[in-house]
Amino acid sequence: MTTPSTPATREAERRAARKGGALRELVVIVAVALVLSVLVRTFVAQAFYVPSASMENTLQIQDRIIASKLSTEFGGVHRGEIVVFTDPGGWLEGVPPDTGVKGWLKKAFIFVGLLPSDTGEDLVKRVIGVGGDHVVCCDAKHRIQVNGVSLDETYIKPGAGTAQVKFDITVPEGRIFVLGDNRADSADSRYHLDVASGTVPVGNVVGRVVAVLWPTSHWSGEPVPSIFENPALDAPPGSRPSSDASGSASR
Repeated sequence: MTTPSTPATREAERRAARKGGALRELVVIVAVALVLSVLVRTFVAQAFYVPSASMENTLQIQDRIIASKLSTEFGGVHRGEIVVFTDPGGWLEGVPPDTGVKGWLKKAFIFVGLLPSDTGEDLVKRVIGVGGDHVVCCDAKHRIQVNGVSLDETYIKPGAGTAQVKFDITVPEGRIFVLGDNRADSADSRYHLDVASGTVPVGNVVGRVVAVLWPTSHWSGEPVPSIFENPALDAPPGSRPSSDASGSASR
């Protein structure tokens, strides 16, 4: 025999149904948000954490930066851009990996885009030379030369010149030569010249840094310095004059 339904019983059933529906809706919303976050992180942009002083004063320790994957995927990699790239091998030796439950959770949050990446597998540097470029350190004024053009690098940290390590290399096709803006504290291409002249495969580039997101006091976009717009940088090898980045001939 079925117990008659009372108004109070029916109201309780309706409340339970609404509660269950709201819970299912919340689960769906969270699932969709996580999927979208993973898709954005994988194909559009990814947040990273700056752990060192190698890019000062442009990027500061603990800055949160955003790297666009679309700009490098469809536009390629260009001189002057700040890029995040995966360690090509041996650049990050000695960096302790995250372990245990804390490390696993951290990697999971990074994967879904809830935390900026600082897994110890990526680096951030500025592109100085691309495939085919002749990069030399340095001219008489201690400036780097790219294809015979001396670069007036106003963005590097004051007092942190490039003259600590001499080099004269031609960048292989499909690779890039990278330096930190804090030349006195950056283990960049200069310190790996014994392997592929210190260059990094373009395929290792994760994305181009387009902005500092946090802290708000450092918020900024990251445009390419105007010195890299000099047409002489792209002149055919046989017609490249020795010049500074403003286009005037060096004496």
